[in-house]
Amino acid sequence: MSTQENTATAALRSSYFPAPRTAVSGLFLLNGTFMGAWAPKIPEFASRLSLSESQLGLMIVGFGIGSLVLMPLAGILIAHLGTSRAVRGATIAFIPTMLLLSLAPNIWTGAIAIFLFGGLTGAMDIAMNANAVEVEKSMRRAIMSSCHAFWSLGAFLGATTGGYLIETIGVLGHAGLLTALAIAGLAALWTSILHDRPHPTETRQKVRLPMSPLPWLIGIMALFTMIPEGAILDWGALYMRDELGASLALSGFAFGAFSATMAIMRFAGDHVRDRFGAVRTLRVSSVLAIVGMMMAGFAPNAYLAMVGFAICGIGISNMVPIAFSAAGNLPGFAQGVALSVTTVMGYSGSLFAPSSIGFIAEYTSFGLIFTALPALLLVVLLLSKHAVHADVHERH
Repeated sequence: MSTQENTATAALRSSYFPAPRTAVSGLFLLNGTFMGAWAPKIPEFASRLSLSESQLGLMIVGFGIGSLVLMPLAGILIAHLGTSRAVRGATIAFIPTMLLLSLAPNIWTGAIAIFLFGGLTGAMDIAMNANAVEVEKSMRRAIMSSCHAFWSLGAFLGATTGGYLIETIGVLGHAGLLTALAIAGLAALWTSILHDRPHPTETRQKVRLPMSPLPWLIGIMALFTMIPEGAILDWGALYMRDELGASLALSGFAFGAFSATMAIMRFAGDHVRDRFGAVRTLRVSSVLAIVGMMMAGFAPNAYLAMVGFAICGIGISNMVPIAFSAAGNLPGFAQGVALSVTTVMGYSGSLFAPSSIGFIAEYTSFGLIFTALPALLLVVLLLSKHAVHADVHERH
């Protein structure tokens, strides 16, 4: 390494928020904003294409299928090209998707648009998580939790401003404004994105699905964390209203309490992981998530359930970021491929498990489901020793 590169690396490690960290955080914010902005567009999208509820449900499944198809392809590109090229390319391809969704005139073009939206969201997700792993390595400091916090912040901003902007400047105006802001944001971040090259072992390695169980075990950790997360986000409010007698306003706090504690702890999570290590952090987080979920499931009233969901948010907040960091740092694996396995497995839980939970709840109850889901978190606790790979700064 040259003297100039040594100086740059030292500066990167000494600064708390260097330009590459700002850039990858900005990419998470951009992606989250688009995802949040999609939520208030759904009613107009369904109305414009004259979709029934079942047809809209199939469209949303198409979003998930797009993610699962393009995520592994993004992993292959990362292994061959490096994270910086992959994340730039994925972001450029992703930005126009909001306009495509707003311009689609019929069901078939709408299906293509939503497939691309889901697929390119997933591709960008893989690439920006991989780039965040590279920034973590260069800084010798955890940043993944705060990156996911920026995603949550973007989703909040996109969701809360979307309806107002659609009413004020119209569907195309809203999409055009988002697209223009995203282009400007990417241009501002472009040169700050951490440039990396494929690792020497990755350029020689034939990219294929890992035969070793380790990436799949970390994928199970992500999957079994995101199923309970999706269950709370999709069914928590209905549980509080229908089974605990909460008012419509109070039932919304199931999501509010969970998401608020999750966002706060994601901004704090990197400090916690740097202080106590990924394994200990994951173990304590798993226990808190189990306790919170059990408290919500056994709660005699909505207020105790809300406290349970808040505790669960504290626990779950940093479990997925730790799993992603561990997957991105597995020794002997092409980074993009190992990370894509974990990400695809994790997001498949949040995409497809909630519908299964709704079906089961028709024959049992949400309370019973929330008391059973901690069994998945117990598996994460048992696998927590593999989180040691997230602590890359310990091995430099």
